[in-house]
Amino acid sequence: MKRHLHRGLVAVGMVLLAVAGCTNQPSASAPPPDSPLASDGHAAHDHPTVGPHHGDLVELGNEYHAEILHDDTDTVTLYVLDLGATQQVPIDSAEVTINAKLDGKPVQFKLAADPDTGDPEGKSSRFVTTDPALVRCLDDEAADPRVVISTNGKSYRGAITHHHGHAGHDHKH
Repeated sequence: MKRHLHRGLVAVGMVLLAVAGCTNQPSASAPPPDSPLASDGHAAHDHPTVGPHHGDLVELGNEYHAEILHDDTDTVTLYVLDLGATQQVPIDSAEVTINAKLDGKPVQFKLAADPDTGDPEGKSSRFVTTDPALVRCLDDEAADPRVVISTNGKSYRGAITHHHGHAGHDHKH
């Protein structure tokens, strides 16, 4: 009986230590929660919650982010960003893909490379399409849009989470 009581107390003590070590308090060096530089909760790294062009961010593995913007002209622009989501990164791809569901059916959209000023020859950090169906998918939570980027022989995927009321697009809801 003593042995079971001792094991129980040890287990309770371990749980209390684990809980005491995990707090939701920001570190002294962390930016305020309402700051655009506030962490989005990733344990591995911190990055802004809004992209440099004020678009929605998508985490792409442990190397890149994508920033998605769209407007009233049905133009969707995707920027490939670094891990910190602050600098554009030109990649060696002619297009990127967004997979989604439209009216419950799988659809695929291709965004063509549109090199930005300063992108080296043969690479692009910006990809663009003008497709009203893609804009509709980006605004439809049931569409479950996902970015797929392939570069340097690797493929990166990330879910697009649209934040209504956010500056990632210019049209009214």
